[in-house]
Amino acid sequence: MLGYIRLELIRTIRDGGYIIFGLVMPVVMYLVFTNLGLAPGDKHHAAIHTMVSMAAYGALGAAFNNGSGIAEDRAAGWLRRLRLTPMTPAQVITGKVVVGAVGVVPGIAAVLLTGALVNHVTLAPGQWLAVVGLLWAGTIPFSLLGLGNGYRLTGQTASMANLATMLTLSIVGGLWVPVNGFPSWLRAIAEWTPSNSYAALSWHVAFGEGPGLREVAVLAAWLLAFGLYAGYGYRRAGRTA
Repeated sequence: MLGYIRLELIRTIRDGGYIIFGLVMPVVMYLVFTNLGLAPGDKHHAAIHTMVSMAAYGALGAAFNNGSGIAEDRAAGWLRRLRLTPMTPAQVITGKVVVGAVGVVPGIAAVLLTGALVNHVTLAPGQWLAVVGLLWAGTIPFSLLGLGNGYRLTGQTASMANLATMLTLSIVGGLWVPVNGFPSWLRAIAEWTPSNSYAALSWHVAFGEGPGLREVAVLAAWLLAFGLYAGYGYRRAGRTA
């Protein structure tokens, strides 16, 4: 399985969509939101809040991009070849999730470094480590959702579906605009989205609070749902490959 993971990592790094949505756009949007006064609150609060938001946004972009090429692989017969190897469906999905987990690290690091170097964000060492860890581990549900779409949909449709899902979750989840400014009905929806709970864990830590149990429970529920979806998609793709 290690060889499979290494191969998929090389393919990911060479993907232009990964560079744009996982690295470039989050950094650019962070600089625009904070330095043009588009982020809410005083400058210090805005720099921290938006730093976490854009790091989460970049991580989502990388996680979903990981699943967008699956449909093309299926059309090319790659999934059929994988089924001929000793790897089980669980190992194949796990390998892709590992690739997604590794792939989100550069985007998270780029935004956090920009916050520290450009906007002079200062956090305690333990806070930095906790924020990085939460942003990294919390991308697993989104990797599974992206994989599920890739296994279930055709190449172009899967890419469009993952992009649309990533943008919708980013906006409705409050990564672009804080949910406090949403209408009450939309705020109620936002609080149950996986993206809002994902970012909220790191927002809490960045501002000196503990991670909320509610956010952990919501994210865990979505993890289970998306895991089942990815498994179903892989098995169905294998039958039709």
